[in-house]
Amino acid sequence: MNRLGLAYAAGAFGLWGLSPLYWRLLAHVPALEILMHRIAWSALFLAFVLRGRWAALRAAAARPKTAGLLLASTALIGVNWYLYIKGIEDRRVLDTSLGYYINPLVSVTLGVVVLGERLRGLQAAAAALALAGVLWVVRAHGHLPWLSLALAFTFALYALLRKVAHADALIGLSFETFVLTAPAVLGLLWLAAHGRTPPDARTWLLLAGGAGVTALPLLWFIEAARRLDLKTMGFLQFLSPTLQFLIARFAFGEPLPNSRLLSFVLIWAAVALYCGDAALRSRRS
Repeated sequence: MNRLGLAYAAGAFGLWGLSPLYWRLLAHVPALEILMHRIAWSALFLAFVLRGRWAALRAAAARPKTAGLLLASTALIGVNWYLYIKGIEDRRVLDTSLGYYINPLVSVTLGVVVLGERLRGLQAAAAALALAGVLWVVRAHGHLPWLSLALAFTFALYALLRKVAHADALIGLSFETFVLTAPAVLGLLWLAAHGRTPPDARTWLLLAGGAGVTALPLLWFIEAARRLDLKTMGFLQFLSPTLQFLIARFAFGEPLPNSRLLSFVLIWAAVALYCGDAALRSRRS
């Protein structure tokens, strides 16, 4: 298994899992406004990082297939960012956690159906356990968890598109961010014209810092996706919702009925099974 890919994946999912602690510091700012700042500051950050690679960005934009796939991934990641921030703002971090538990199942399914990847026996058993855990959560909800499902499907489809777009991580992310920059800046200018700007220097700094919280894990994620198959990526993604779960429960004090706790136990068992399979395979190799 690619060790560098695993390191990139651990960094991306670890930072995403801890990010609710950061975005909660901006709870006094509306989610859409945070999203516009997130895009604008990320564009500045990426413009600095990109430096001498503008020709590569123009070349990617000139390839119709690559540009089309990246435009689709841009729409997906924009929606995903907004829903995630909105979930934290509405104190629904357990729901965002559920969404990112469902997401790997969608990734695994896409890997098998679209890319022709195969599941080994223990991997299939782990997927079945995780699916059982997710279905139990849905049953405990008593209604369709739209926020969780939207987060799961937008990010899984985003991962698939970025894998088949054959675009460098930095180039692809820069393309996506720059496409979103114009509407984000126009929105911020409209807010400023109506007297709605960040209230103090601390808020400005937190909004600017969101560029790193946004861009770094995405860059790491895309580098990991290029090196690992979707099955491995799918199960490593359980790191992020597990951290979100712990933060929601113990830092934010969100309630967790016993019916929902059982579903998380099933999912954790699935992760343990999959990791055991990976360890056995590595030892045999």
